[in-house]
Amino acid sequence: MRNTILLLLLPIAVFAQPTVAPTPESVGNPKGENASGYNILNSFELGVRWNTVDGNYGKYRSDVNFGNGLRLLGSQLRVDSRDGHGKFFDNLSLTTLGLGNDPYESAVLRIEKNGIYRYDMNWRMNEYFNPALTIANGEHAFNTRRQLQDHDFTLFPQSNYKLFFGYSGNTQTGPALTTVQMFDSRGDEFPLFSNINRRRREFRLGGEATLFGFTLNVLHGWDHFRDETPIGLLTPQEAGNNPLDNTTLSAFSRTEPYSGDSPYWRIALFRNARLYSLNARYNNVSGRRNFLLDESVIGTDRFASAANRQFMASGAGSRPLVSGSLNIILLPTTRLTISNHTAFNNTRMDGNAQFVQVDNGSASESILNFQFLGIRTIETLTDATFALTSRIGLYGGYHYSNREIRSSEGQSFSGISDVFRVSQQNHLHAGLAGLRLRPLKPLTIQLDAEIGRADNPFFPISEKNYQGLNGRVQYKWKSLLLSALTRTFYNTNSISLFAHSSRSRQYAFDMSWSPSAWLSFDAGYAKLHLDTLTGIAYFASSQLIGSNALYVSNLHSGNLGARFAIRKRADLYLGYSIVKDTGDGRSSYLLPNPSSPAQSAFYAAQTFPLTYQTPQARLSVKLYNRLRWNLGYQHYAYYEQFYPLTYQNYRAHTGYSSLLWSF
Repeated sequence: MRNTILLLLLPIAVFAQPTVAPTPESVGNPKGENASGYNILNSFELGVRWNTVDGNYGKYRSDVNFGNGLRLLGSQLRVDSRDGHGKFFDNLSLTTLGLGNDPYESAVLRIEKNGIYRYDMNWRMNEYFNPALTIANGEHAFNTRRQLQDHDFTLFPQSNYKLFFGYSGNTQTGPALTTVQMFDSRGDEFPLFSNINRRRREFRLGGEATLFGFTLNVLHGWDHFRDETPIGLLTPQEAGNNPLDNTTLSAFSRTEPYSGDSPYWRIALFRNARLYSLNARYNNVSGRRNFLLDESVIGTDRFASAANRQFMASGAGSRPLVSGSLNIILLPTTRLTISNHTAFNNTRMDGNAQFVQVDNGSASESILNFQFLGIRTIETLTDATFALTSRIGLYGGYHYSNREIRSSEGQSFSGISDVFRVSQQNHLHAGLAGLRLRPLKPLTIQLDAEIGRADNPFFPISEKNYQGLNGRVQYKWKSLLLSALTRTFYNTNSISLFAHSSRSRQYAFDMSWSPSAWLSFDAGYAKLHLDTLTGIAYFASSQLIGSNALYVSNLHSGNLGARFAIRKRADLYLGYSIVKDTGDGRSSYLLPNPSSPAQSAFYAAQTFPLTYQTPQARLSVKLYNRLRWNLGYQHYAYYEQFYPLTYQNYRAHTGYSSLLWSF
């Protein structure tokens, strides 16, 4: 549970404040320049980044990852035909970000010829580095590059009859580390190296037709995925992470290729009329999967006895998915709006998957077979809004869903075969109500509540008996905008072996103000409280123990920014952002009971206090109409208070200098 919370909190910390570069100011003639029948707008920002990092460099790369060197921080190009009848194209736009050396790069291109074609391209590249938590001696890590691209070509984009062609690609490559435990649950751990090689390709073909007010969209696609990642020992022979353990590996090899094809159909029907709107969708995916895990291990176990084992898991099955939805919006009067959403989803995994473990020394084996898993969901949501007056509005709704989960598992043991079939259904009923008030023209108040009841949730942490309350206030007067919100969500679930409860409360306030043309402010503060209490079962000293897992988080985040225009010659921006989790408020991080390692570990993992802050400053000076010089600085500071000695803390100073010009 704590790791899940961290995955939610860390992105908030990273993106709480935007990076200081590229520069948002503009250069050149805002109306563009005319040339050969076209109007041209362009800007290019070429600059140099630099940084110094003190502390955990891997954690800095995971959060920020900006390095040193020259790069095209950003560029914008727009070319438009002046009369709408260019020779080869009528509109062209290209936007890039971070090309050259940034870890996050992108390029977006659109070329269009009125009435004939439109081409859209979206390319992204991310340098993904993940040192994981400081576990397994730091032997869990990713250092991969992911490149994504989408290409869409449309014939006759402005007509009632269109044709679509598309292609998407997604590749992930790079080194990674993981660990494996041999030869039993008390054996030693060994580092493994893998060279990630995952690729996905998708081809699309479709069309759209509009007739008698109805629009029909049909798309057929072919999606293919393949993983060909080899895994082996980090060194030819390994003694393991525990030097006192007798477990050793003299040979290890693993191959686990995985491939799949998912041809699909997507059909959508739209209709917008004065008294109603209609939106119907249907999706059908005929997924096929093939996988193989072949692992061979030679070494000695923890008793120093020779060990020689083989593992094999293989399967070829289908994963069909059928889903559909119907959305209807009725507008019987100008004051009343009624909407209904009805959806159906059926996912199945059907095939033969077999796990085989062979002990070559004793010639013993164990086999486990998997046959079927199916999840079917039907839901309907009906909502209505009614305006009593221009200042008072009411909202209400009823939501219902029914989910059925079925599974079949075959097992073979000592010559006896059997199949276990399990089925479970869950019904969820939820009601919503809301009120919207506008007592004054610049003031808007919105209140709403939701309550839900489920009879048989599938997981202990699933929603069973829950309730939510929300409130929002907004005030806008001239250039001043103030807004505040509060949200609470409580959920309890005791249908399974353990009781589960979670409570979250959120409070937020935002402000923006421009008192003059040369000065503007923006600020915000938010607090998110979360506490969860869930049953957990684990083994300690070969004994099964049932206990409670408690986690408490009190997350505070704030940001403040100010922009100054200096005599129309320079622009200065100052910003500061902080994210702080105070945990459960404990004053000491010492473990409470050193004689009980299991209890101490759970006590330490009940909260994760940390602080992340990033001040920044940017100066942009106008040298002349087509050229600006920019200088920026941003500081990153990450500090964990989880243990007295932490290994992920870091401080980083980053900056850039650039020229932004237009020709």
